[in-house]
Amino acid sequence: MWLALLPAILFVALIWLSFIVGHAGLPDWNYSLLGIKPGEVSGLRGIIFSPFLHSSFSHLWSNTLSLLILIWLLFYFYSKIAFSTLLYLWILSGFVTWIIGRDSYHVGASGLVFAILFFLFFSGLFRKYTPLVAVSMIVAFIYGGTVWSIFPITEMVDASISWEGHLSGAVSGLLLAVIFRKQGPQKPEERWEEEEDEDEDEDITEDEPNKIA
Repeated sequence: MWLALLPAILFVALIWLSFIVGHAGLPDWNYSLLGIKPGEVSGLRGIIFSPFLHSSFSHLWSNTLSLLILIWLLFYFYSKIAFSTLLYLWILSGFVTWIIGRDSYHVGASGLVFAILFFLFFSGLFRKYTPLVAVSMIVAFIYGGTVWSIFPITEMVDASISWEGHLSGAVSGLLLAVIFRKQGPQKPEERWEEEEDEDEDEDITEDEPNKIA
C-alpha cells in the first residue's frame, strides 16, 4: 500500500517543484508557453509539459490532492498495468486536447486527473470484480460533482477552465478502460464442485431376473 503511494508523491513533488521554479522567475520567461497550443505543431510539446504547469496556487492545490489519491489507487489496484496506463492516459489526453481545444495555451494536470478518474471508474465496472467496483463507487462519490466541468457550459461559468482538457481526459480514460479491460486484475473464475450422487455409493442387493424368450 505504501509502495503504491510513492509514484503519486513523486509526481506531485515534481509538479510543486515546477511551480516554485516557474513563479520564482527562474528562468525569466513565460513558462506557460510550454502548454498545449491546439492546432500548432509547436503546441505539441505541451502534451509532455502541461501537467507540470499551473497558473496559480489555487490551480495547483486543486489538483494536488486528486493526483495523490487517484495515482495511488491506480498503482495499488492496477499495479501490473499502472505505469503504462498512466503514460498512455497522459499522452492521449494531451493529444485530444491539442485537437479539440480552443486557440489558447492549456496548462495544468486537470486533464490527467479526469483521465485517471474515468479509467478507474469504468475499469471497475467492466471487470465486475467487487474490490474494483468498490473503487469505482468511491471515485464516483468523491468526484461525481466535478463531471459537469467536461461540458462547454463550463466556459460560461469560468473562461479560464479548460473544459476541453477535462473532456479529453474523460474520453481518454474511458477509451483506455475499454482497451485494457482484459489486462491487469480480473474477476476470479467461479468453480463449482459437482456433488456426487449418494445413490452411486449404495450397493445393489437384488439382481434383475433373467428373461427367457
